[in-house]
Amino acid sequence: MKNTLYIFISLLFLSFQVVIAQSVEGKWKTIDDETGEAKSIVEIYEKDGKIYGKVIEILNPAKRDGICEKCKDDRKNKPVIGMVIINGLTKDDNEYSRGKILDPEKGKEYKCKLWLDSDDKNKLYVRGYVAFLYRTQNWYRVN
Repeated sequence: MKNTLYIFISLLFLSFQVVIAQSVEGKWKTIDDETGEAKSIVEIYEKDGKIYGKVIEILNPAKRDGICEKCKDDRKNKPVIGMVIINGLTKDDNEYSRGKILDPEKGKEYKCKLWLDSDDKNKLYVRGYVAFLYRTQNWYRVN
């Protein structure tokens, strides 16, 4: 009986780790799809059943005090650090979609979809799109 309990607890712990590893929540290093440059750290979190992401660090020291000059909403002229750039995504099978993502450098907001790499749960695909035009970035989990 004792061995069965240990096995059950071990399996429960392992399954909990798999669920955590498959979550998009956490800190992610953003990589610019055009330059390949690491740009920032975004923390993705769940709030009221939806997924959000905010910039918690800018990696280029010269841009750390940047503001969103080109934003057209209430984020205009606000600091990029601390800014929520992913808004209101909902889970749909293995993807999160039906939300928006902001590009603070361009001040433009796009429909957004993100999903984990099927082989590497530390790699996140982040797609911003308008109609059939899109850009996809690879972000990497930060421990």
